[in-house]
Amino acid sequence: MDELRELYQEVIMDHNRNPRNFGEMEHADHAVEGRNPLCGDHYTIYLKMNGDRIEKVSFNGAGCAISKSSASIMSTILKGKTKAEAEKLFDVFHKIVTGELDAAAHMEELGKLAVFAGVAEFPVRVKCATLPWHAMHSALAGSENTVSTEEEN
Repeated sequence: MDELRELYQEVIMDHNRNPRNFGEMEHADHAVEGRNPLCGDHYTIYLKMNGDRIEKVSFNGAGCAISKSSASIMSTILKGKTKAEAEKLFDVFHKIVTGELDAAAHMEELGKLAVFAGVAEFPVRVKCATLPWHAMHSALAGSENTVSTEEEN
């Protein structure tokens, strides 16, 4: 478990310092803003679709290391996935960070997302990790409304 915790810290800090796919996407098919009013995280998630497949993902905004690295890793993992595959990852990721599923049982499926399993130990940080994912989920549903972590159940 210590190795996973060390990997968690390394991956989180790497994606926080050097976020992948960071920046506004011109000509995005979908763009949804997500806000966490309690801690100030705010991101806009941009998606460019090719039929049912996610061709490009980017994000813009600011927040804590957990939310930024979550958005960064999400943006790299979702590229090339279908809507159904992205929704499945959203569901599994949410269950991992809320402690509903054991990350060890889904390591192959999660890849780098498995490092967020430690977030379950800090319930106040779950909203940070899931904010970009909720915005992506809303974008895939075709919504243009701002997503707020204060409206989650």
